[in-house]
Amino acid sequence: MTNLRVEALTCESFAPFGEVIEASEAVRHFPINGGNTERYHDLARLDAGPDGQLIVSIFRGQPRALPFTIRMMERHPLGSQAFMPLSGQPYLVVVAPPGAAPGAQDLRCFLAGPQQGVNYAPGTWHHPLLALDTVSDFLVLDRSGSTPNCDETLLEPVAIIPAETLPR
Repeated sequence: MTNLRVEALTCESFAPFGEVIEASEAVRHFPINGGNTERYHDLARLDAGPDGQLIVSIFRGQPRALPFTIRMMERHPLGSQAFMPLSGQPYLVVVAPPGAAPGAQDLRCFLAGPQQGVNYAPGTWHHPLLALDTVSDFLVLDRSGSTPNCDETLLEPVAIIPAETLPR
């Protein structure tokens, strides 16, 4: 069993797994619509993969209690998958690099703020939604197509997100 350390979600720390989606001073932005709107531009590399199309969905995640045991991970080898929170709540993101099925020692855990989304690069291992405290909705941009695009793997040994490590 491995205890995961919860890290703050930053563009730099998440770069090996995809992009952080957020309106921040660190990203390219500029005024549009006669100066009435600020556009935060080109925040993620959305990838529908071969013979795929991008679709928009809303996922409603049930809250997870901490400590939480990570028993499985999944990946989407053919396309990216972007999540943008709609409920104004923080949530957890557990990821591992693309490639062979990860072990508990390969996992990283991030605390995403209520205004931070993530875009998983194709093949990035990740745990399904980890909403905290309350039912939370997410706008999801991902791939639809005739080819299966989800691999799952079980972790042995498992990893634990301890309650006392959550920085809030």
